[in-house]
Amino acid sequence: MMLTLLDPNFANQDFPSTHLALRDPDGLLAVGGCLSTQRIINAYSQGIFPWYSNEDPILWWSPDPRLVIFPKQLHISRSLQKTLRKQDFKISFDTAFTEVIKACAAPRSQESGTWLTAEMQVAYIRLHDEGYAHSVEAWHDNKLVGGLYGIAIGQVFFGESMFHSKTDASKVAFVSLIQQLSLWDFQLIDCQVHTQHLVSMGAEEIRRTRFCSLLQLYKQRKPAVHAWQT
Repeated sequence: MMLTLLDPNFANQDFPSTHLALRDPDGLLAVGGCLSTQRIINAYSQGIFPWYSNEDPILWWSPDPRLVIFPKQLHISRSLQKTLRKQDFKISFDTAFTEVIKACAAPRSQESGTWLTAEMQVAYIRLHDEGYAHSVEAWHDNKLVGGLYGIAIGQVFFGESMFHSKTDASKVAFVSLIQQLSLWDFQLIDCQVHTQHLVSMGAEEIRRTRFCSLLQLYKQRKPAVHAWQT
């Protein structure tokens, strides 16, 4: 099957239908284009996201199955409940987006590179400035020790990446985000692809067709009026 080649000068160009995504590699749908705000929001609104390395062109994905969390199904282990009760971390929203994304982009242990290229970082910082991308920060002794970021459209939050430099910091940030999203009437959190860590916290895999149907429903609905203003 031929991949769609996107025009970098035409941000309005339609993406192909997600059912045309490759099975190997799972979910690869299109190549090229640009990382304009319009292009990226158009992609997420259809269940598509960019993911590539410095050596690659921009690659667009829509894997099947899709890992998601329904906020009310969040599972908090006993050990994590104990950590939460200690209140060792201060949690904030949208106070250090640039710092969070740069920390997420830093190479992990035993990894030499990052999928969060400089081009991607600039694009998501711009999305944050325009009100689409958001961050959650975990602080300890006034130092940023964990966090995550993603994109919000309607009542759907698309989680992108997280980091921690202190044990459980990203987990506490993630739980705090899910609990807050639930209060704001968000219905769906996209986690993209399977990780055992997220499954242990209540994430589940659903078929891409169901994910896209839920996305079409919930992206049209507005969250609570005070979302992202705390």
